[in-house]
Amino acid sequence: MTAVSYHDTVNDLQGLNWSGGGPFARLEWFALLETTAASPLIVLAQDGDQALTMPLQFGDGQLEPLTNWYAFSWRALSTEERIPHEMITAIGKALAKRTNRIVLDKVPEEEVTARALSQGFFAAGWHVIREQSDVNHVLSLNGRTYEEYLSGRPGPLRTTLKRKAKKVEVVLATTFSEEDWAAYEAVYADSWKPEEGDPALLRNFAELESAAGRYRFALAKLEGKPVAAQFWTVENGTAYIHKLAHRQSAQNVSPGTTLTAALMQHVIDLDHVKMVDFGTGDDPYKRDWMEDIRTRYRLTCVRPGDPRNWLIMGKALIRKLVRR
Repeated sequence: MTAVSYHDTVNDLQGLNWSGGGPFARLEWFALLETTAASPLIVLAQDGDQALTMPLQFGDGQLEPLTNWYAFSWRALSTEERIPHEMITAIGKALAKRTNRIVLDKVPEEEVTARALSQGFFAAGWHVIREQSDVNHVLSLNGRTYEEYLSGRPGPLRTTLKRKAKKVEVVLATTFSEEDWAAYEAVYADSWKPEEGDPALLRNFAELESAAGRYRFALAKLEGKPVAAQFWTVENGTAYIHKLAHRQSAQNVSPGTTLTAALMQHVIDLDHVKMVDFGTGDDPYKRDWMEDIRTRYRLTCVRPGDPRNWLIMGKALIRKLVRR
């Protein structure tokens, strides 16, 4: 029989054999997020050795994923590759006593899927609105070497690499260092990007990934000065591109393109990854490097008998009719 319990920290879930799901589906990641979350709610369904947990937090009148802008996705954690339908349903029934609305964003279709969560919450009496919220650009290598992969890149990209790759010095690292990270922060501050969301949390995440042997970092230097930086991680055959930035003053030598190529070569030929994940967002430059697009979903789960949700349900119905 499935039992549902609530916790305020994922540390209570130690000892269970959670199935791997990348950097944003580990207890360590959610523990890191707990340090900045105002009111985390860790929901655990358990039946013997089988378990499913949904790390959540209270938001503006609703329950939301325990996540932040650095995460490529949010997913429930399971001890099984395919989560039991009855466990999702049990969590859905239990949460109906805690809130009238749950919004789960950046939910992937692969692994612990958006479809499975939708079906489970529907069976628990929730009205579920399932909509695309973002896209995820990825590359499947299918056994290619770096040179084979590079030969299939767009002509302008390959021309840029031929003309400008030697204009900067590239330094790669697989362990975290204070000096490298300070250089990254300086480059980021001088880039076109908005102010960093939570630099302390990102640094802590990088240090954890380094300690686990998953850290990949590159700097491009022009006349000895760092002008571009990128932070990746590698695990279970996938390389994840987390952060990249370059100084606007160095844009004419394309240091970011050179760094991406250098790290691609490293993860393909040395780490032998099978996939590269460029995160969320439909930035045009990602299409030069990636070949496939995966959908990320927003699941808005509401109690249909609550009048506060009728406007949400009505708007969703109108959007559905318009699309048809």
